[in-house]
Amino acid sequence: MTDYRDALSSLHTTLVDSRNGYEEALKDAGKSGLVTLFEEMVALRQQASVELEPLLLKSGATPDDDGSFMSTVHRTIISFQSMLTDLDETVLPGFIDGEKRILGYYDEAIAAAPEPDREVLIRQRADLSDRIEEMERRQSKAA
Repeated sequence: MTDYRDALSSLHTTLVDSRNGYEEALKDAGKSGLVTLFEEMVALRQQASVELEPLLLKSGATPDDDGSFMSTVHRTIISFQSMLTDLDETVLPGFIDGEKRILGYYDEAIAAAPEPDREVLIRQRADLSDRIEEMERRQSKAA
């Protein structure tokens, strides 16, 4: 159960960090075509992290709704990037790479999860995978 708790905690923290990064991107997106995407990603992250909280508690972990130091790093990078260029489709490759890394966190948690929890994680992973495909389509259209 310790492996699962650790994997689940890491996933939850990563989702919170990512949500915080998307919230920062949303502030800096101005009127770009990515506003809706960023809003959807904030909502997806919020829903996922809330759904994981009871699983964390059941596994003996305490949910951390503030995220890690990486939240600060994500916000700083996005703010700096928005000072240099508009947050438009040209930034999608970086977001896509980050999302693909999160799939790995899901894979670790799924591999260690007991059966009732696994279903939640598999569904969330599938939702994220769909969003990644959507981002890749947007990136292809913009190229």
